[in-house]
Amino acid sequence: MSAMSGRLSFVAVLAFGLWVVVYAADMLPLDMEKSRIDFVGTKPGGLHRGGFKQFTVDAAADWDDLSKSSFKIDIEATSLWSDNNGLTNHLKNSDFFDVPRYPTITFETTRIELRSANKAVVNGTLTMLGKAVEVAVPCNFEVTDGSLKAKCEFKIDRTQWGMIHAKGRVDDEVEIAARFVFGR
Repeated sequence: MSAMSGRLSFVAVLAFGLWVVVYAADMLPLDMEKSRIDFVGTKPGGLHRGGFKQFTVDAAADWDDLSKSSFKIDIEATSLWSDNNGLTNHLKNSDFFDVPRYPTITFETTRIELRSANKAVVNGTLTMLGKAVEVAVPCNFEVTDGSLKAKCEFKIDRTQWGMIHAKGRVDDEVEIAARFVFGR
């Protein structure tokens, strides 16, 4: 066998292997009515609740080894809401999310570490305000014949993305609660 045909054979095997990996995972449809992304921002003496109403999730589950599953979340920053209309408008401006300039926030898995039958740490890249930061997200999940449910609660430091407005008057850490329900 010539070196050229050997390389072509290797490329063909590699391509087939990648095709098998991609198609071995089941694509999961998201149930938007049962899914949500919320946050709580705090300040001395108070807090505000908010979240995002519109997002999409491309999720693929490997039922034989859930650690090989993956997902990508695209959040429409324009769908941001809070418990105060004036605050909602302020959060959308350049002091915080700068929605006109950065209309999308993304999270994409890089690794999933299974901790038990229903707990995992999902590692991934959260891109916001044009800056990508690695985060570790602890999640509880439940797998049934008809669905996969994930509940993730964690904190981020908003300053890692350059969100420094009102530092000292608004706490740096923001609590995130995400709940996703997928069909099977």
